[in-house]
Amino acid sequence: MVLPDPDAKDQWCELLIHTSTSEVGKQCTDTGEIHEQRDLKGRAEGETRTVPGHPALTRILRQHIADEELKPGDLLFQGESGGILAGSVIRRAWRNARKAVLPPHVFESPTGRRVYDNRNTRLTKWLNDGIPPAQVAEWAGNSVAVLLATYARCVEGQLPDLKRRLEAAGDLPERSSAD
Repeated sequence: MVLPDPDAKDQWCELLIHTSTSEVGKQCTDTGEIHEQRDLKGRAEGETRTVPGHPALTRILRQHIADEELKPGDLLFQGESGGILAGSVIRRAWRNARKAVLPPHVFESPTGRRVYDNRNTRLTKWLNDGIPPAQVAEWAGNSVAVLLATYARCVEGQLPDLKRRLEAAGDLPERSSAD
């Protein structure tokens, strides 16, 4: 993660994704560990990808780092012994957060039930906000084809803007009064 200088005008941070640490269970790893660390799917060994972090996230991360007195190289969110945070803890915190802010009918629905659903929500939001699919795919670590095959049906609300842009382009000549 790269946080901008606190007095910089641009407060967007960069999240550097370099590995994937999946919770797969002891029986599924060669080491007997619960987590399996891998390079990023579809990327060369050691390759990273960068995802932008909103200025509000920058403020939250900066405060969290200060509160937890984290040093370079520390995990951002740690388990009790300083290691990887247990998946059960993450899932319980997510469930409690959803319950605290969502109306009961939404909480009981599948909307955002899994932490991973945040990824789907973010990618859909970026596409709905008009971020070009190639950029969204790069941030997501997907190909454009996979991104569009998965999320194109979720894009909505852009038609009025697209119509205005097409009108402004003036594709067809206006009919003259002599015609």
